[in-house]
Amino acid sequence: MDKLRILLLHPDCRVRAELRRHLDTQDFLRVVGEAVTAFEAMELIDAVGYGAVFLGFDLPGGVSGQEMAQMISSRKQRPALVFVAEDESLAYKAFEMEALDYLCWPCPPERLDKTVSRLRQARSVLAEASAPSAPQAWDESDDEEGGLVKLPLEEEEEDQFLDALRQAWDYRGRGPEIEKLPITLEGKMVLVPFDEIVFIEAYEDYSYVHTASQKFLTSYRLKNLEDRLRPHRFFRVHRKFLVNLDMVTEIASLPGSNFMLRTAGSGKTRIELPVSRRRIADLKQILGL
Repeated sequence: MDKLRILLLHPDCRVRAELRRHLDTQDFLRVVGEAVTAFEAMELIDAVGYGAVFLGFDLPGGVSGQEMAQMISSRKQRPALVFVAEDESLAYKAFEMEALDYLCWPCPPERLDKTVSRLRQARSVLAEASAPSAPQAWDESDDEEGGLVKLPLEEEEEDQFLDALRQAWDYRGRGPEIEKLPITLEGKMVLVPFDEIVFIEAYEDYSYVHTASQKFLTSYRLKNLEDRLRPHRFFRVHRKFLVNLDMVTEIASLPGSNFMLRTAGSGKTRIELPVSRRRIADLKQILGL
């Protein structure tokens, strides 16, 4: 049986290096790829195909590890997920997403051995998820490392190399971002167009996405959605609310120097949302008031 391909998705190169050192000692595993952001990881998953992904929660680029896991969970054949976190606070969420394992980092070798044991037990099932959806850019028979090139780079050199790699990748003609938000609903993935979202409401560590006719509970954090949707004319009017400015129909002044937004709603219903005092100046500037 072919070796199980592993992807390492984590912003800290030291964590990736330590995971690679341990996993490379296993006769049935092969680390074939490392990524820093979810977008890089998804392209690798599409091109290479993996049996398992080791991923962190806090990723740069506006998409968290939890959101990345949601995107992976929508696939018919999906790799196993092993979360790498600083503490146990997110373990419940990880296992809600059917994670194979959850590692608190730094992790002792004997604990990593337990993860390896779980991968070995699930090997035959995970191998089915390893078939790439696009032709591979390398051939495992080319060399003993499975086509993966390793460069002994210092941290500064590694940053320069990654920057150059990203520029080359962008130059290659990567398509524009699809302006839809993936939301898991009753075991399937629903894609909600950005221009149909009226506002998003924070709810503990989750968020509600409101359209004119529906309301979706998601595992996205409002801060992550703010980073992702800001270029699409969304504005954080309050610590609890992110609003699609194209849906705003009125700004009302209230007693005590307070303000309120009215947005489009279902039928004749208008939705009213508060605007925090410290955000009103930025909002006026954006709207040209």
